[in-house]
Amino acid sequence: MKQGFTPSEELKRTLLDQVRHELGPVAVIGDLNFVDMLPKTRSGKIMRRVLKAVTQEKNPGDTTTIEDEGSVEEARHAWHQMRTALDAQAAAAPVKSEVK
Repeated sequence: MKQGFTPSEELKRTLLDQVRHELGPVAVIGDLNFVDMLPKTRSGKIMRRVLKAVTQEKNPGDTTTIEDEGSVEEARHAWHQMRTALDAQAAAAPVKSEVK
């Protein structure tokens, strides 16, 4: 999250609406979590392979070039929070029965 912005439901809706507007309905984002810092190299490039490893619950591999190692744990924590919330929503949703 960039400085000066505060995570909120309003900001979340704004970002999701912007993605839908810019990329169209094909770009559907299931959920959105905010983190203070993404895993980046010292030169500022987002380490997408690390984010992918976090979402697949795998070891991110070599992180010696990462700017802040705490960002990996923060991303992992945010991912687990989101998965827990989605699992709870799925468990609470009524099951549709087939009509024959």
